[in-house]
Amino acid sequence: MSKTVIVIGGGIIGLCSAYYLHKEGHQVTVIDKSNMDSGASHVNAGYITPSHFISLASPGTLSKGIKWMFNSKSPLYIKPRLDLEFLKWSWAFKKSATPSKVEKAIKPLLDINLLSRELYEDLHQSGDFNFHYEKKGLLMCYKTDKVGEEEWEVGKRGIQEGLKVEHLSQNEVSKLEPKANLNIKGAVYYHSDAHMTPNNFMEEMIAYLKKCGVSIIKNEEVVDFEMDNQNISEVITSTQQLSCDEVVLATGSWSPIISKKLGLKLLVQAGKGYSINIRKDTNIRVPAILCEAKVAVTPMNGFTRFAGTMELSGINHRVNPARVKAIAEASAKYYSQLNITSEEKVKAKCGLRPCSPDGLPYIGKTSKYKNLTIATGHAMMGWSLGPATGKLISDVISDNKPVVSLSDFHPERTF
Repeated sequence: MSKTVIVIGGGIIGLCSAYYLHKEGHQVTVIDKSNMDSGASHVNAGYITPSHFISLASPGTLSKGIKWMFNSKSPLYIKPRLDLEFLKWSWAFKKSATPSKVEKAIKPLLDINLLSRELYEDLHQSGDFNFHYEKKGLLMCYKTDKVGEEEWEVGKRGIQEGLKVEHLSQNEVSKLEPKANLNIKGAVYYHSDAHMTPNNFMEEMIAYLKKCGVSIIKNEEVVDFEMDNQNISEVITSTQQLSCDEVVLATGSWSPIISKKLGLKLLVQAGKGYSINIRKDTNIRVPAILCEAKVAVTPMNGFTRFAGTMELSGINHRVNPARVKAIAEASAKYYSQLNITSEEKVKAKCGLRPCSPDGLPYIGKTSKYKNLTIATGHAMMGWSLGPATGKLISDVISDNKPVVSLSDFHPERTF
């Protein structure tokens, strides 16, 4: 049965939700308070990452953040602040960062990543799109034996889970990247991963949805809701009221603000990331993560992107030059001939990634409202998990059996 669905949020999660809802025959409207041409969905590393099956909330992460709190160039920065929501999130993160919970998260994270990669490939081959998509794998490059051993332990676990993973020497990496001049000891190579150019996909998806009759409302903020018993009957924006049968909340780092209007408490913190685009040829052909520096490197359509940092400093879009400089300097230590200029650093952009306390996204219905579905909290895997989340949201609203279990992603799970 066709329903009128309002998707709040026009990032990768919201657009993919709209796509699969439209495919199921629903009447869809996407609302976003921005112009839908910036933010995390546009400045991310563009990875599709089955390799990322270890959750962000892993043992030692919080203690590293505290240790690095006063280091302006650290890969992880936690701004100290007396904010009740942040303190609740931090406590939930600490409780989630145990070996048993990390272990429990491996299968759901891997399953949803593999589903998303399959769906991206379906979209790419559908004939409806022409976006950049390549499956060249991902190199986890390391400079020290200690980090190399840690990465290979994860790699071996990936092999147990059915992924093709190799431990490569420096010479073996050089065969994959003969002109990149990598200054490393070796790399763990995941054949499973793919990469894209985010802007490219976002523009095509918006154009496709418009062509199909999906209503896209930009620069309009959702300010309130009209309720009828356990249903949301209207979404109220800054200029109009829209009736609906179903509502999808895909508002990323702003989800706690919007959910409060509905009397819900979503533990989400904004994790700011930065990216620098280099338009000259870097000779980099295979995506890589520079492990010690936590920098992601992606050869995109017409440029190479260097992305990094996880800055938990609340909702703001201030670009910290020290962090941009840290990404550039770290990258040059791994790629010997790389030179990121001052002009390129000045043009760096940032985006806010919505982080749940346990590193798993929130996907599914709430008990308070019969017609509200949540889709947020994807942290650094938002791009990777876009199509899978959209498909699962569509399954929930269409009363189809979800392709993967949603139990681990329940929005009202306890930490």
